[in-house]
Amino acid sequence: MNLEDYGWSDTFARKFIPYAQQGLLPARVIRGEKNYFRVICKEGELTVRFAGKMRHRAEGRQDLPVVGDWVAVEPQPEQGRGVIHAILERFSSFARNLPGRRKGRGRERIEQQVIAANVERIFIVCGLDQDFNLRRIERYLTLVTAGGAEAVVVLNKADLSSESDSQLQQVIAIAGKAPVERISAKNRAQVDRLRVYSRPGETLAFLGSSGVGKSTIINALLDEERQKVAPVSTAVGKGRHTTTHRELFLLRGGGVLMDNPGMRELHLWGEEEDLAESFADIEELALKCRFSDCGHRSEPGCAVRTAMDSRQFDEQRLDSYLRLKEELSHLQRRR
Repeated sequence: MNLEDYGWSDTFARKFIPYAQQGLLPARVIRGEKNYFRVICKEGELTVRFAGKMRHRAEGRQDLPVVGDWVAVEPQPEQGRGVIHAILERFSSFARNLPGRRKGRGRERIEQQVIAANVERIFIVCGLDQDFNLRRIERYLTLVTAGGAEAVVVLNKADLSSESDSQLQQVIAIAGKAPVERISAKNRAQVDRLRVYSRPGETLAFLGSSGVGKSTIINALLDEERQKVAPVSTAVGKGRHTTTHRELFLLRGGGVLMDNPGMRELHLWGEEEDLAESFADIEELALKCRFSDCGHRSEPGCAVRTAMDSRQFDEQRLDSYLRLKEELSHLQRRR
């Protein structure tokens, strides 16, 4: 078993030295279920749980293993099992504020949920059908860049939209440095364009709502029907959750691919500074406002509203920026 194919590196090897001295093995979490994980290590694939002391020491969900983590495992190869004793420091993570409210109190929940770890590049998949939503793309971009990964926006179902040229330009206008790819998952040649983002030893992840075609794209990249697919409802334009767990797959040309279930709720987790890249145009203009604490609503000398009035961007983008900024500010105060 070659762990380098799964992203093992000299950096992780140095971090693992203390655990190697304890007789533990390095392993990567390749699949997560409710009560256990599947990991890959030199002993092959093992079914593992994490040690009780990890839960005891954890300050929150973020301190427990997720798919993509590199972990220190005590193997029990004769049983095909093992125990996770530690998690190596993540170089990137995609996290959100766990949706819902605390039981019994009705108060808003403030709790980090790490969804994916140690990912170099994240494909944000959006359908060009009824799923098309610029504001959701902005939210994804903010979370991805905040977690330390590179974002690539994939606009799928180009064959189902008569306005795909306009939609493409709208997304390019808000994507900043993130590349934007327009494809139809049914067209293998178009899907193959995404392979340029895959590199040996690096991990790609797919994020997006249910029904945007993530599983279809993944099946095409894997050259086999590994993930279930289901039709989207024509009535409401929403798909069913055909992917119910997170999992890593090896790509034949090198690299690792991670699929994720569609997410209905996407609450931000991070700092206000995380808007700097996904809203670089507005953040740059804000430096020219008359007041350093300008709220960009009705203050005199606001460079942001002046630019909006001159149609450099539309009011909906400014509203989205202010809404996300307030959400992050509220999160920081609550934390």
